[in-house]
Amino acid sequence: MTSKTISRRKFVASAAFAAVGAASVLTARAVVIKPLIGSQLYGWGQYYQRDKQDFGAHLGEIYSALRDSGYDYAEGSLDVGMPGANHEMAEQMKARGLKPVSLYSGGHLHEAASVKNVESIVTAAKVAAQSGFTILNLNPDPIGREKTDAELETQAKSLDLLGSELSKIGMKFGVHNHTPEMVNGGREYHSNFKRTSSASVGFCYDVHWVFRGGVKPDAALKDYGSRIVSWHLRQSREGIWWEDLDTGDVDYTAIARTARERGYPPYYTVELALENGTKITRSAVENHKRSLEFVRRVLV
Repeated sequence: MTSKTISRRKFVASAAFAAVGAASVLTARAVVIKPLIGSQLYGWGQYYQRDKQDFGAHLGEIYSALRDSGYDYAEGSLDVGMPGANHEMAEQMKARGLKPVSLYSGGHLHEAASVKNVESIVTAAKVAAQSGFTILNLNPDPIGREKTDAELETQAKSLDLLGSELSKIGMKFGVHNHTPEMVNGGREYHSNFKRTSSASVGFCYDVHWVFRGGVKPDAALKDYGSRIVSWHLRQSREGIWWEDLDTGDVDYTAIARTARERGYPPYYTVELALENGTKITRSAVENHKRSLEFVRRVLV
């Protein structure tokens, strides 16, 4: 994460078709998935830090604000160190009318010893799954340089193993990316998919991070759209993150058209992050209300 205000590391269906045979006619009927719209908590943390307030002390009011605004869920971070905290998070969300849907995590997965990290993530995810969470989005940890081919191969094996284990407990798994994965023509970004099985490793499509990394949104959909398990949504204007989700550098209307046509899972997570140059003219609550209206109007 490039923002200098707070480190993200601290927070730490595609449609199915059934062929129906009848004499000389075959038809396909899509399984309808109800759209769910959520909010990633990372951006909320930035707003509270900007106001010199403790983010953690205000989670209850954030959940309530999201519920009152019409959101279905909030996406927090998987607590690997204290697995029981994932159950507590789910209960706090449910108590305020939100669904436990997805969680975000990092993970050190490029070394031989990474299997232990996979085991720790799965242990925490089991508690999360029992509490109702159904999706884990994970960004492999960057290491300050490009990973070697051997490290990327090890990482891919770790991702496959993690996805397979999560599937056993009823969770879908999506790989996420930031800037480090997009350097050198998106070398690590592409490796994470091309070296793994689509049966175990899905795609958390963070549209703006892919866009900022130099990959056109329609190219990402063409290459890996069938692996999407969830979305992260953000906007920019003239390259700087905008305070709400609206029109701007990314053409979400075109993306929405493709997503609907191909029946990609409609689990849309709004993530209103701040960076140097972001102009704030409204409250976090108002910006999230406006963003929800945009998602409903354009993507759903």
